[in-house]
Amino acid sequence: MTSSRRHHLKSAILQIATAWLADEAKEIEIAKEAYMAEHCPAPNFSLDQAGLMEFCKKLHQALDKIDDERYDTEAKVAKSDKEIEELKLKVTELSGVKKPALKKVRMSADAMLQALLGGKHKVTMDLRSNLKQVKKEKKEEESADAGDWRKNIEDKADRKKMFETS
Repeated sequence: MTSSRRHHLKSAILQIATAWLADEAKEIEIAKEAYMAEHCPAPNFSLDQAGLMEFCKKLHQALDKIDDERYDTEAKVAKSDKEIEELKLKVTELSGVKKPALKKVRMSADAMLQALLGGKHKVTMDLRSNLKQVKKEKKEEESADAGDWRKNIEDKADRKKMFETS
């Protein structure tokens, strides 16, 4: 399919969708007007004081009825929400609890102790400072002595002769 054909189809679909949305908005507006005409008749203020008092009583009764319906609806919704939560718990119990994968966090020993102990942490864990310092010169001398094995064997042979002759 060419890009121009695809663009044409996309624009046609968008035009149809906008027309549907406009029709749906008109239907919702008509439904609202019908509901308001049925449940909320236009007030007649040309009445005398007794007529207005009667009208106010009717309004209060209608408000009480609507408030009762609202309360009942809220109770039903709360009950449904509670049931949904219980069902979610059952589903997780049946499927088994899966532990999330742990993320790798780079943290020094000092930062870890600070996080665990809080303000109590006074000691630093600089491990490198506690290491024993080794002099390189000693190692070289020892390795030189160990490297000349013939000399060591001759020394041992001399000692052996000393013990044999005595």
